[in-house]
Amino acid sequence: MSELIIRNVHQALPEALYRLAAGHGMVTRDTRNGKVLMADGPMLTCYMKPTERVVFWEERDANPFFHLMESLWMLGGRNDVEWISRYNSQFSQFSDDGSTFHGAYGHRWTEHFRATGSLQSWSGRIGDDNRKDGILDQLKTIAELLTHDPNDRRCVLTMWDPTVDLGMQGRDFPCNTHAYFGVSACGCLDMTVCNRSNDVVWGCYGANAVHFSMLQEYLALCIGIPVGRYFQFSNNWHLYLENHEALMDALSPYAVMPPSARTCPYTRGQVEPFPLMSKGVEVWTEDLFMFLEEGEQATGYRDPFFRKVAMPMARAWSAFKSSSSPDACRDAVKILQHDCHATDWAVAAISWLEKRADWRLK
Repeated sequence: MSELIIRNVHQALPEALYRLAAGHGMVTRDTRNGKVLMADGPMLTCYMKPTERVVFWEERDANPFFHLMESLWMLGGRNDVEWISRYNSQFSQFSDDGSTFHGAYGHRWTEHFRATGSLQSWSGRIGDDNRKDGILDQLKTIAELLTHDPNDRRCVLTMWDPTVDLGMQGRDFPCNTHAYFGVSACGCLDMTVCNRSNDVVWGCYGANAVHFSMLQEYLALCIGIPVGRYFQFSNNWHLYLENHEALMDALSPYAVMPPSARTCPYTRGQVEPFPLMSKGVEVWTEDLFMFLEEGEQATGYRDPFFRKVAMPMARAWSAFKSSSSPDACRDAVKILQHDCHATDWAVAAISWLEKRADWRLK
């Protein structure tokens, strides 16, 4: 097994691409989605600062609006196509019925699994209130278990359901199958995510780093302890050559540059993460559901994250999508410059928008 111990996902991407380009321990395989370059065995990535979750590489051109909004959609337990497709119209192609996503992580965290057998065996135990009507809210249960006993070793978050996934046909099955949570020796919440098949660019060092670091931060805040390390175990770690060979060639040289020549806005002090939650779990959760249901039309958000991060990002996206004119990009940038207090998301979003303003001018 190979391992990559790194500060954050922005630094991880070129390091991963360098290892793939170097070819040591890598093999080429044909898959149903095209030829891949893959590690001949699992890859373990350890993020020391997982809340530094934004990728800034212009060559990667990651959509920060989609990454952030999909993470909130997940924490809201949603599986509907309509809401998240506002931020990525192509995402709907992964739905089998055009209405819901079969393997939506957030829905599996809080809504999918049902208790079997007699619930009486749980009477009076931690997690009992989270099994009402036979539905298991795994996130609430894990938070309560680790609050009650920081030494608990049974806090497993399950996303893979063999009764509806194993051997079945469809477009959307969980790639990330399980996550383990535990309190480290220094009193922080560590998380290990197990992934059966991990695309290096879109998944491992893209969307997954955002989704699961936000989940980790959310649970840490629910428990009342700091965020620790984020371990990503990728059983099949691969790169689609047809899609990303040029990106590998462009970014892999950064991995061997001296530290002074590398570009990381976090280490240079240009940006920093904004706290996910400031007013407590109940207030934040109420704001989350209001945001998912009403969005820009709602007033009265109480947690600063929604007033100063989520709402400005949503408003900027709406401005950008309002027309095909370059002015739409400029209006969106102004919203972010004036209202978005998460410097990492703002910088990444402005760069992404300005690139599209250039395209619209041509």
